[in-house]
Amino acid sequence: MGGTTEASLLARALVDAGESAVFSYAGRTANPVAQPLPTRVGGFGGVSGLRAYLRSNGISHVVDATHPFAAGMTRNAIDACTAEGIALVGYERTPWHAGPGDRWTSVPDVKAAVDALPQAPTRVFLAIGKQQLEVFAAKPQHHYVLRLVDPPMGLPLPDALAVVARGPFTVDGDLALLRHHAISHIVAKNAGGSGAAAKLQAARQLAVPVILIDRPVVPARAVVDTVAGVLDWLHHGTNAGTERGV
Repeated sequence: MGGTTEASLLARALVDAGESAVFSYAGRTANPVAQPLPTRVGGFGGVSGLRAYLRSNGISHVVDATHPFAAGMTRNAIDACTAEGIALVGYERTPWHAGPGDRWTSVPDVKAAVDALPQAPTRVFLAIGKQQLEVFAAKPQHHYVLRLVDPPMGLPLPDALAVVARGPFTVDGDLALLRHHAISHIVAKNAGGSGAAAKLQAARQLAVPVILIDRPVVPARAVVDTVAGVLDWLHHGTNAGTERGV
């Protein structure tokens, strides 16, 4: 179950290792990255649909390498694999942690991120994807710059500009973006990993405050954070990995 840079790296490693595998995309982007594995696109139809897919395709192991904020898919995978007695591991990016010079405010969810923005009009780089943009309409006084993978079909914010781009991003590129748009605040999800960390490094250099949304809570399951960890789990059984929820 993919959709992340890490999932793409794992797909190549599975091919190189001669494993029989299938790559699954949720289907939220118009042109997902091509994979070296057989690929399916679209939802399963909830837990019951996922269980039926696992049974009909003789799946023995499931790797949840979805985005850390795809909590619904992760919960469905846990429930389906538990019900079917199928081994499951989460391949999960390590969360970001603040360092010297960072001006971060951690908040539990998107609503709290909106509340954390100032009342006075400002210019916000909104790096949260497209699923929950409408929540920020509660503070329409701000100018929002959005970075999206696909061109939007309209925006639910009165004063917003969409920048269409696909990561991984560079620090120099994000420095240029923040300067060009005179960004005074960043709102982002704590996705972790390296592909989207450039904006945080750029914010540190420019002393731009960052409102960082915590990951959603999911039930505990085995978790690894490297390709090697996934391969070790596949070859040595379900005891590999750290048991935790996020």
